[in-house]
Amino acid sequence: MYKLWASTYKEFLLLTRDLGGLAVLFLMPLLLVITITTIQDGTFKTLETSKIPILLVDNDQGAVSQNIQENLNNSNLFEVIKEPSEQDAQHSVQKGTYQLAIVIPEDLSKDLQQKVSDNVTDILSRFGMEEAAVPAAKEVLQPKEVRLYFDPATQQSFKSAVRSTIDQMISQIESQTIYQAFQEQLTEDASEVIFDTRHFITFKEIDPNNNEKPIVPNSTQHNIPAWTLFAIFFIILPLGINMVKEKNQGTFVRLRTQPVSYATVLGGKTLVFLTVSLIQFALMLLVGIYLFPLIGLPKLEVSGRLPLLFVVAFFAGLAAVGLGLLLGTIAKTQEQSAPFAATFVVILAAIGGVWVPVFAMPKLMQTLSNLSPMNWGLNAFYDVFLRNVGFVEILPKIGLLFGFFIITTLIALSYNSKKNAL
Repeated sequence: MYKLWASTYKEFLLLTRDLGGLAVLFLMPLLLVITITTIQDGTFKTLETSKIPILLVDNDQGAVSQNIQENLNNSNLFEVIKEPSEQDAQHSVQKGTYQLAIVIPEDLSKDLQQKVSDNVTDILSRFGMEEAAVPAAKEVLQPKEVRLYFDPATQQSFKSAVRSTIDQMISQIESQTIYQAFQEQLTEDASEVIFDTRHFITFKEIDPNNNEKPIVPNSTQHNIPAWTLFAIFFIILPLGINMVKEKNQGTFVRLRTQPVSYATVLGGKTLVFLTVSLIQFALMLLVGIYLFPLIGLPKLEVSGRLPLLFVVAFFAGLAAVGLGLLLGTIAKTQEQSAPFAATFVVILAAIGGVWVPVFAMPKLMQTLSNLSPMNWGLNAFYDVFLRNVGFVEILPKIGLLFGFFIITTLIALSYNSKKNAL
């Protein structure tokens, strides 16, 4: 036990004497999470409070185009700017001046009214509600298309949302036109027959936890867990560098002359850097709880969740330390250790869902994400933060993190034993 304490104290002294390393470990993650959260929260607020300017080319000049314009204005999403020329609108969108241009075709209102009127007349005549007449040759009306021009840099999610919104507007207008045609055919005084055109089927979002209106996850609840994991796993960089430096300076050679096992040496490093990871997590929580509200960001809600959150952080820290011990054992130079550690952490974060949600990835990457310890930790954090689960539910994920620590540490011990045996 004394040897483990002495090894731990040695690691503590090495760490505290490197002020630059301490800054990287503690200050950089805080700056990172503040910056990322501010950018994302600002984006969300911009979408909620500002309208996106779009161009509208009205070649119809009828009731339908007027209805479309009113619906766009009332949606609180768009600021409609009329553009007389489709070519000019296309050019403006191509340059990136506007993200979207909507072109309404000619005679849309007249042709829609004619098509609906013909269909209603045909239906009523089949039920004997219209006087028989010599069937006249109907004009074949070609389907109308509302053209949408998107900025080439526009994300697919925005395109899908806009197309869905426009489609709903058009469907509602068509339904109202059909009801109006029936009213006109059924009676001379359209006011005598009034159809209720309000939506009969609606949607309500329910929280599966309590059958109430769900709490919408904000940028803080997503970024604190994600970038905390990134910071925790980033400790493999200084840990690996310190181990390589000790080998190059002869410290490991001197330790081998002492009655100290390599497992004891790794144990001291584990205790120190595991403590570092827990301090990082605590600082992240303090920033989310106290600093974020002061700078206009959503407050991090942790009431009743702190014990489970620190359990997840503890096992995530173990997984990161195990990876760092393995890297420091295998690497021979700092030129090998530092670039590989930095790149590998970025790769683990990318496939683990820190940057892009896993469900939005291709199938292959979704499968690979299951191999990333960051994905295990992130899902465990989300379970606690957003799904209000208990210890039993997160046990499989923290079990994977602990197993990862055990496996990487055993590989490091085995590699060192074989290398020194030669």
